[in-house]
Amino acid sequence: MRGSTHVANAGLSWRARPVDSQSFRRVARMRIVSFNANGIRSAARKGFFDWMGQHSPDIVCVQETKAQIDQLTDPVFSPDGYHTYYEDAEKKGYSGVAIYSRHKPQKVRRGFGVEKFDREGRYLEIDLPGLTVASLYLPSGTSGDERLAFKLEFHDAFYEKLAQLRRRRRHIVVCGDWNTAHKQIDLKNWRSNQKNSGFLPEERAWLDTVFKPKFFVDAFREINTEPDQYTWWSNRGRAYEKNVGWRIDYHVVSPSLKDRVAGAAIYKDEKFSDHAPLTIDYRLDD
Repeated sequence: MRGSTHVANAGLSWRARPVDSQSFRRVARMRIVSFNANGIRSAARKGFFDWMGQHSPDIVCVQETKAQIDQLTDPVFSPDGYHTYYEDAEKKGYSGVAIYSRHKPQKVRRGFGVEKFDREGRYLEIDLPGLTVASLYLPSGTSGDERLAFKLEFHDAFYEKLAQLRRRRRHIVVCGDWNTAHKQIDLKNWRSNQKNSGFLPEERAWLDTVFKPKFFVDAFREINTEPDQYTWWSNRGRAYEKNVGWRIDYHVVSPSLKDRVAGAAIYKDEKFSDHAPLTIDYRLDD
């Protein structure tokens, strides 16, 4: 092994207990959470796992765990009732992704086959019957030209992975921090950020190709087209308090799930990180 603004919450309440793959098809709805923890140990101290236990999602995809597996021996990091998987970066205290699933996966895939990206612990994927769910932490390009070039190279490589996923005959959900706001509605101060990584024309154009017809869908925007729906806020200038944020966390889903989005919520009642958990419910009853 190498992180409330309730919109349309579907109000499900399942007990957090493991479910084997044979009983998976009896699930009528699937609740999936994406959360950049900005340090899973920090998020734990701030109550994230308590919140997770109260809301009982089926699957939680975490980004920026910022920990090695041998630093996560406390039982809190293997939540009761969940099958737990971590994919760490080689560099300590950096990046890393995780998936907690109440349903036992048929298969777990680590990385997407490009060593320079995989050693940073940025991708983890599980298969359930008819459904693939992944946790993705796409690189940031804000620290300079070298890392921006790295991010754009990641775009090219990961697009091939997305194309590979689309060739599978199954529902696909790629959760994560994509580190780019797609449209002007997706960040408060879009005018002043047009030359900053996270809202550069080339970054947004790449998302245009991801969300092109018959390829992938921005699940949140299928049921919410309102402004001021953000998932990340700077720690400067009281941005969280003023809701001066960015929507850079997504559920990117196959077109087969486009009409199955049953509800979505960005949770802000408590602050576990500089990102908020993004929860989306899917109908899987036929």
